[in-house]
Amino acid sequence: MLSRQILYCGEQLLKMRQVVTSLPASKIPPSKLYTKKYCPRGEMENRIKEQQLDLLADRTSTQTFQSNQLRLWIHSWAYVLINAFRQHCLKKTSLAKATVGRIRLNLLKLGARIKISCRRNIIAIASACPYQDILSIANKRIKTIPNTG
Repeated sequence: MLSRQILYCGEQLLKMRQVVTSLPASKIPPSKLYTKKYCPRGEMENRIKEQQLDLLADRTSTQTFQSNQLRLWIHSWAYVLINAFRQHCLKKTSLAKATVGRIRLNLLKLGARIKISCRRNIIAIASACPYQDILSIANKRIKTIPNTG
């Protein structure tokens, strides 16, 4: 039997949400059902949508299963790397809560001149880059990550 649970906080209706569930209200209170079950599921679906739209992970247009699977793995690895970059290197910046697509567009898709020599690699971006302060912070933080390999 399906039941509807409406979330109230005291006498005041804060958030009007109706969740249709087979769980009885006596087993799990409506507020816990919403915050512990419903919201995390929606957040997970948002992350899946972010990966599909921002990293084009839904593109499986090759003819074999193996090549489509490899393509999906590569997109998943890219998502994990960008998410780790956001958590470790973009902490306390304006891009700390940015989507993968925004990070990709603003930080990774930059025009730059790359000069490779025997001793070092130099990446020169334009002085008019609007995110050079964030790039500088991210560069300093990425250098502090210990090398585990």
